[in-house]
Amino acid sequence: MQVEFVDGVMGKDVPDKAIPMAKGKERMRDASIGSWRAHMNAVREIVQRNLSSALIMEDDIDWDVRIKDQLYDFALVSQTLTQPLRGRTGAYADPTYPKPSKDSPETPPELDFHHLPATTPATTSPYGDDWDLLWVGHCGMHFPFKNGKNVPRSRVIRPDDETVAPKKNLWTFNIPFTLADKYPPHTRAYHHVQEGVCTLAYAVSRRGAQKLLREVGLREVTDAYDILLRFFCEGTKGRKAGRQCLTTQPTLFAHHRPAGPASAMSDIGNHKGWRDRPMTDIIRWSVRMNADVLMDGGADVADQWPDEAK
Repeated sequence: MQVEFVDGVMGKDVPDKAIPMAKGKERMRDASIGSWRAHMNAVREIVQRNLSSALIMEDDIDWDVRIKDQLYDFALVSQTLTQPLRGRTGAYADPTYPKPSKDSPETPPELDFHHLPATTPATTSPYGDDWDLLWVGHCGMHFPFKNGKNVPRSRVIRPDDETVAPKKNLWTFNIPFTLADKYPPHTRAYHHVQEGVCTLAYAVSRRGAQKLLREVGLREVTDAYDILLRFFCEGTKGRKAGRQCLTTQPTLFAHHRPAGPASAMSDIGNHKGWRDRPMTDIIRWSVRMNADVLMDGGADVADQWPDEAK
C-alpha cells in the first residue's frame, strides 16, 4: 500500500461558480464546501492516475492493529454479496441483488460468516468484480430497509468477533441501533450501505470514482459530503440507482479523540470543553493508543475496551 496526503480545502476559497447549486438554494457552509471539494479532489486522483482503487481516509481516524485480518474478512463477504454463485450464472447469495424487485423478500435469510457459499472467483479485486464503494469508516449505518427499492437487503452476520467492543462501548448516530439491540455481544454485520453517517474512511474502485465525480462532483451540493455519499449509494435525490456500496458494523475506522480542547475534533462541528485523556471510539486494539509500543517493535498492545471479568 502506498500512502499519499491530499491537501484540505478552505471552503471560503471555493467560488460560488465552482459549486453546483440548484435554483433558489443557498450555498452550504464553508466547512461543508471545503470537505466536499477536498474529497472530490481525492476521488479525482483515482481517475486521473488510472488507479484500480484507493482507500480515502480522513486525518483524525484510528483503526485496530488487526486491520489486515478485518479487511481480509470484509473481502470475503464483499465477494459473497456481489459475485455470482459458483456454477450458477446470474444467481446470487443475496436474492435481492443487484437491486430488489417486486418479488424480492423483504427480509432475506441471514448469511453466516463461517459458512459462506462458494462464488465465482473474482478477477479484478479481492473485494469482487462489481463494487463501487466500500464504506469502512463511519459514525453509524442502518441495515438495508426492507421496503427499500434500490439497496440489496441481505446481511452477513459474524458472531463472536473478538475485534468488536462490548456493547456498552459501541455507539451510533443511527437510531435504532439494531446491531446492539437485536444481536449478541461481539457480533459483526456486513451489508449494503443504508443511511451512512461520516466519511471517515471509504475505498473507491476506478469505476466508482468515475460515477462519484459525475453524481456528487457535478450535481447540486445540497448537503454535507457524507449525506451526498448516502444519496449516491442509495440512488436517491436525483442520483442513479444501482451503485454497489458495502459496509460493516461496527465501523473499522473510527475517530481518535486526542487530549486537549474538544474544538480540535472537527472543522464542521462546534465542540466545547477539554479532554483530559486521549481515546478512540469503538476500536479495541487501537493503533494510535498503542503507537509507542508498536514503534518500539512490541506486540503487547492494550485493549481500550476490554470485556468485564466474569
